[in-house]
Amino acid sequence: MAKTQYYTATSIDGFIADKSNSLDWLFEVDEGTANPFGEFFAGVGAFAMGATTYEWVLKNDNLLEEPENWHDMYGDVPCWVFTHRDLPPVPDANVFMISGDVRRVHEAMVVAAQGKNVWLAGGGNLVSQFVDHGLLDEIILGIAPAILGDGAPLLRRKLLVDDLILTGVREVGQFAYLTYAVGDVARLGRHLAAEAVTRIPSLG
Repeated sequence: MAKTQYYTATSIDGFIADKSNSLDWLFEVDEGTANPFGEFFAGVGAFAMGATTYEWVLKNDNLLEEPENWHDMYGDVPCWVFTHRDLPPVPDANVFMISGDVRRVHEAMVVAAQGKNVWLAGGGNLVSQFVDHGLLDEIILGIAPAILGDGAPLLRRKLLVDDLILTGVREVGQFAYLTYAVGDVARLGRHLAAEAVTRIPSLG
């Protein structure tokens, strides 16, 4: 079943960028020889990001001067950018500038994804709006060996033990990848796990 996923890198203390909105600390981390993002993005049919994330990608990858960098990373997969400002589009990229209710946009993204997953690239404020409407199914965190103390938070909402269930753990270079089912998906998983336990014959 297709999922809506939040895949991102984070510091140990839960920040996706430092207080200067820099990722220099992240690029210092050895990511090994595997390419987990490539594996992940192969299953993505549509994705979304906030204005700050989009501006960072524009600048970091010099996309206005070298739009081929966008196409190398994302191909023709459609992207929705949530913004209230006029932002320059990447030339010839399949990018839609949008504002408003995330539920309406999520419906369009699911249709466009054609059975593949929907990726929420960030930031935390945008993803939190999807959480508010029960539209997030999975969180995939690449946890870097860094403690920032301040910065852009992973999320701006509480998700507690009843909202999350750990479904995967993986070591990639110096990153620890944790995968969590979220919300109704997590509660369904917990319910099925509890049912399985009750079916195990007693050894007493």
